[in-house]
Amino acid sequence: MTRYVALLGSINVGGNRLKMDALKAALEEEGFENVATVVASGNVLFDHAKAADARLEDQIGGIVNERFGIDTFAAVRSRDELAAAIDDNPFANDGEPKAVHTMFLQEALDGEAFRTFMKDYAGPERLAPGKREIFVDFRAGVADSKLGQALKKLKIRSTARNVRSLRRMLDKMDS
Repeated sequence: MTRYVALLGSINVGGNRLKMDALKAALEEEGFENVATVVASGNVLFDHAKAADARLEDQIGGIVNERFGIDTFAAVRSRDELAAAIDDNPFANDGEPKAVHTMFLQEALDGEAFRTFMKDYAGPERLAPGKREIFVDFRAGVADSKLGQALKKLKIRSTARNVRSLRRMLDKMDS
């Protein structure tokens, strides 16, 4: 069995309320093992036979949609991929942990599209591309940022977590 984390987008924001115990029970009923939630915003740890991340992402997104009527996606990462999402973030060690985020993408980042986006975007955030993520330092604050709206031009679904939360998830995966 492999330990994974599923980071669900749009959970407990914008009216998409979902109790974590109900999500945990739904995943257990579908055969996921050793299910645990971390923080109340759609972060689920679980064990599963080694499988392609995309298959697990589709399965979890489908469960949430069918059972709870929430159109979401799940960014599924192994323990090592979660650690890399912290270690590869160039802002993780010099930014405020609550302001430094990793945006997990539903699919691989198109480097050319990201470079074009960066030419047009003039926000205060520091941004760096990853493989299936975008690293962000919301140094002027998350609440007033226009980045989320601007990123819609890339036409890729994402869900963001701050470095502090990611470290908590990694610690829980290691315990």
